[in-house]
Amino acid sequence: MASALTLDQAVDLTRSGDIWLFRGRRAPDRAIRAVTNSPVNHVGMAVVVDDLPPLIFHAELGKKQLDVWTGAHHRGVQLHDLREAVARWQGEYDQDAWLRQLDPEIGREEEDGMLRAVARLDGVSFPSLTRLGARWLRGRDAYVPHRKRGRKVTPEAAFCAEIVATCYIEMGILRNDRRATWYDPGKFWSGDYLPISPGWTLGKEVAVSR
Repeated sequence: MASALTLDQAVDLTRSGDIWLFRGRRAPDRAIRAVTNSPVNHVGMAVVVDDLPPLIFHAELGKKQLDVWTGAHHRGVQLHDLREAVARWQGEYDQDAWLRQLDPEIGREEEDGMLRAVARLDGVSFPSLTRLGARWLRGRDAYVPHRKRGRKVTPEAAFCAEIVATCYIEMGILRNDRRATWYDPGKFWSGDYLPISPGWTLGKEVAVSR
């Protein structure tokens, strides 16, 4: 892959399960990075199915963009048109963006897990910054032995990294030995430890130009 891509090139290359990362300059962006000790403040996962345009599944405070899953505008966990969402984050939110590609491409089993997660989590609220910090701190001690795994629980609120981690766990791409609250956006940045399952890899970040 090239060292940098245009937005159109990146969207055309994107496959389900690919990771999109963002880093902004505004006070809330810096606060999220400080609270979570991350080099980036936002992460989303690509959803590319059938004849729909490429989409991104993520959690955010805004509600300007149409949620494709519900056909309505709401805050929290949302499924957005990828190109429109990245352009909005780069332009309106002044964010730098990167793409990390998942290898190999997902199959039917992973796609089914992804869509089940989208159906269950879409519409979940986004936590306040205070709650985000508290959830992240509690998640530091989040090792879950296999014998303690239980049924899937839909959270009352969730931040972006928690949503991506939950999708990856339910797709079998991440090992299911940590609670989703253990993850922050920086866990999806290369160089940090990500408990990815055998047979899967994430490529290096590729910058997406504005």
